[in-house]
Amino acid sequence: MKQPKNLLAAGLTLVLIACVAGYFGTRGSPPVRKELPSLIDRRILKTARQLTALADTNDEQDQAREALRLANSELDLAFAGALRQAETADANAGVTASQQQLAARIATLQAKVASGQSRVAELTKQGPTAATQLDLAKAQLELDQDDLGDAQQDLARAGGNLHSRLETALQQHEAAKQAAVPITRPAPLPPAGTLKDQVQQWSALRGKHAALLAAQEQASSRAASLERAHNQLESQADASAPAAQAPNDTSAALARMRRLSGQKKTLSELDRRIQVCQQLAAAYQNWSALVDLRQLAMLHLLLRSLAAIFAIVLALVLAHRFAVHLIRGQDRRQRHLLEVASAIACQFVAAIAILLIVFGAPTQLSTILGLATAGLTVVFKDFIVGFIGWFVLMGRNGVRIGDWVEINGVGGEVIEIGVFKTILLEMGNWTSTGHPTGRRVSFSNSYAIEGHYFNFSTVGQWLWDELRVTLPPAGNPYQAAEQIRQTVERETSAASVEAEQDWERVTRQYGVSSFSAKPAIDLRPNVQGLDVVVRYITRAPMRYEVKSKLFQAIVALLHGGAETQAS
Repeated sequence: MKQPKNLLAAGLTLVLIACVAGYFGTRGSPPVRKELPSLIDRRILKTARQLTALADTNDEQDQAREALRLANSELDLAFAGALRQAETADANAGVTASQQQLAARIATLQAKVASGQSRVAELTKQGPTAATQLDLAKAQLELDQDDLGDAQQDLARAGGNLHSRLETALQQHEAAKQAAVPITRPAPLPPAGTLKDQVQQWSALRGKHAALLAAQEQASSRAASLERAHNQLESQADASAPAAQAPNDTSAALARMRRLSGQKKTLSELDRRIQVCQQLAAAYQNWSALVDLRQLAMLHLLLRSLAAIFAIVLALVLAHRFAVHLIRGQDRRQRHLLEVASAIACQFVAAIAILLIVFGAPTQLSTILGLATAGLTVVFKDFIVGFIGWFVLMGRNGVRIGDWVEINGVGGEVIEIGVFKTILLEMGNWTSTGHPTGRRVSFSNSYAIEGHYFNFSTVGQWLWDELRVTLPPAGNPYQAAEQIRQTVERETSAASVEAEQDWERVTRQYGVSSFSAKPAIDLRPNVQGLDVVVRYITRAPMRYEVKSKLFQAIVALLHGGAETQAS
């Protein structure tokens, strides 16, 4: 039976480990997108477009427009150079047999379309006499144009040649430039009056500065790469410079001259691209300088806020010391109370001031009311619960002035019931003396809600009291004990009847059995004779009066019994 449980636990553990590993492995990882190969490197333009969204001031947007213009210019030059090189390159280089057939078909159809256009132009000049032939020529021209478009689409689907693909990419680039959203005037920057906003904006400016430095490095690297390509091409052009040719070698010389002319044009374009990339790096450098100034200004505000916080903390320490100095001559207990109160007040004021510096003043009414309500609830929690407890104490099962109660282990007579506090006059141990101690004990009325209390005066203020009498070993102690019980029962019979009536009224309300209020006697032996302990019921205010009467009656009883034995 243990093996399946162990296997289940092991399987769940492995699944849990796999889930945790997958969670940490995929946390924060960006989606991987496969980049399609591009004929022209467009990273410069892509970076410029991405950085445009970070420009949030007028000066930064001017630099962003300049960077975007230079990036587009560099890409235009790259397309122009690539198209010229594609024209001068071998048309069949890297082309499959099917692509060669489609290219030949396109060339034939282009010649046929050109011939058809000439035919239509000639027939149009002849006037109405060639109307029928003109209609046939137009129909044939439309058919040839459709065939040419279909062949061009077939060649594009098959991969086409380099020149056609470059033209398609150039058209897409021009369309993207036309569809680009112009840079509009930026919205006003949010105020950075709080420490939280200052830290957030300083962090954002720091990230923007890092992005601009990366873009500047990218533009500088492109310029260096183009310069190396320029130098390499220039050395090749110098090495293949035309020498003196024989008169019969004019065709080879012409081809060489055309090739060198193309190389010179490429060198000129590379020079312009290098210059554009250098200007782009300078634009990014100027932009990063603007961001540096803003970052420095934000750091200035941040340091000012931190200085204000430290000043508040210093003022808190000095204010507390000054308050302690002012109350130095007070009583010791009062001085401690004032020190605690002053410390709490200073800390509260300092905390509010620091929160205002860090987060600012709340602007929404609901937020203000929520914070105020939460603060008042925490601060005045005992007062609120005490006030509600006052209503409980004023209810049917509460307490009244003059009641004998026990609250949190302290017993006494209720002398005041306030809205927030209950005050007792403490009594001693009721089973011994029950005399007042003279101490006033104050309780928050929250005990009626959160704690418990005992009210011994709920029904007539009845309580059980006891007296102890030691009988000598001589004589009949059981007879004397019975006589004592009868005496006590006779003296407390009226109180017993009233107590039973009060208790019966209460027990009938709650459906429980009634209590007996008759005296009870208990005999306990000791070394000197026999102890008689009698418990009886009495009203609390009449406790000492009843006990005095009972002692007098018992003394008279015992004295009369002793005289009878002596006679």
